Amino acid sequence: MKRRNFVKSTAALASTSLLPSTIWAFAKDGKLRTAHIGVGNMGGEDLKAISSHAMVEVTALCDVDANNLNAASKLHPSAKLFSDYRKMMKEISNDIDAVIVSTPDHTHAPASMMAMNMGKPVYCQKPLTHYVSEARAMHALAKEKNLVTQMGIQVHSFYDYKLATLLIQSGIIGKVSMVRAWSPKNWGYDGAAPEGSDPVPETLDWNLWLGTSVERPYKEGVYHPGNWRKLMDYGCGTLGDMGVHIFDTPYNALKLDVPKTIKNNCRNPTGFGYPENNLVTYEFPATEYTTENFKWIWYDGPCAPDNHDDLILPGNEQLHDQGAMFIGEKGRLYLPHFQKLPQLIVDGEYKEMDVAKFGLGGPVRDYASESKKHYHQFVDACLGKDEVSAPFSYASRLTETILLGVIAGRFPNQTLHWDNENAKFKEEAANKYLDGSYRDF
Repeated sequence: MKRRNFVKSTAALASTSLLPSTIWAFAKDGKLRTAHIGVGNMGGEDLKAISSHAMVEVTALCDVDANNLNAASKLHPSAKLFSDYRKMMKEISNDIDAVIVSTPDHTHAPASMMAMNMGKPVYCQKPLTHYVSEARAMHALAKEKNLVTQMGIQVHSFYDYKLATLLIQSGIIGKVSMVRAWSPKNWGYDGAAPEGSDPVPETLDWNLWLGTSVERPYKEGVYHPGNWRKLMDYGCGTLGDMGVHIFDTPYNALKLDVPKTIKNNCRNPTGFGYPENNLVTYEFPATEYTTENFKWIWYDGPCAPDNHDDLILPGNEQLHDQGAMFIGEKGRLYLPHFQKLPQLIVDGEYKEMDVAKFGLGGPVRDYASESKKHYHQFVDACLGKDEVSAPFSYASRLTETILLGVIAGRFPNQTLHWDNENAKFKEEAANKYLDGSYRDF
């Protein structure tokens, strides 16, 4: 079925159950009762961080892999266990207050939309969705239901990224004309689709892992547990993974909206895996912090980034393996990824900066404590004690921008023109990748 029909069906299911979001009935002692969809790998980290909040009570755990579910259950033995998030939401919706979605990308929107249709606040891992149409639908539903939402992009709340945002907005390098950002990670695959099939492990429900995505035979080591990021049907490549983290600060600091044009310099599409190397150029409408012809350039894959004068560091220091460089009217701001201070470069030399005026205190270099802040912010917002910093209203635009670059990889070296108001490309052939069919499962 098409995505819009799935949304209708989940809304119909939700209509039988829930109280309005403004009158959540929190569990005993005023705790937030959470349900976690996907509890392996990153899902396990999300579970650990959310449950570390003193006011959280983990009520339900859901995973298609029994090994993941059993491991999480040992940490939260009182939580109810499920393999199908639809069954969980239908059976215990009145016993949960918020939902955390930590699945592969293709299940982000189906699970989150169901939860939001039931009036539940949602914390969803990045990228927010697999399709552009889903990102817009998630934004619209969160706004309609007036829900607390947060995209799982924890470095958004880290010291160095908050400082870089304040520095840029203070005008330290003047208006920014370009950002170059990079990651040498290779969440792409240039090979052919695998042939044949392997026996599905007894601990894995392959049908539920596929969910709404296209049906493929199980192949050991290809899809589950990790390589799905490289594949078009399930992930969003390196750009959809590290790109969200590294692009987040420039996007936030410069108050960008979605781009006007997108071009991806990469190999021809195979229809199965994302390119292993991408050079994506975006052009954006100007903001108060940018010049009129602002561009953002992304490099990923082995050996990224390409050599460029904009990326030369003082003393020919080695560039950090991942990061972003802001190029402004009065200099450059270098932001390595991650937990490294932004550095001001003027006329080829590092310059001291007065950061005390921003009131952030000293740098924090403890990942364990820093990473919890973003999660706890969501919990506190659900309890009416804080506000989130990456709600779906923001995350949907950032994700849409990222996904437009992913789509451009299907049209290598061709400039695509994006119509923001009507949510479509000028190039009609690209529009079919904005949405996708949902498999009945």
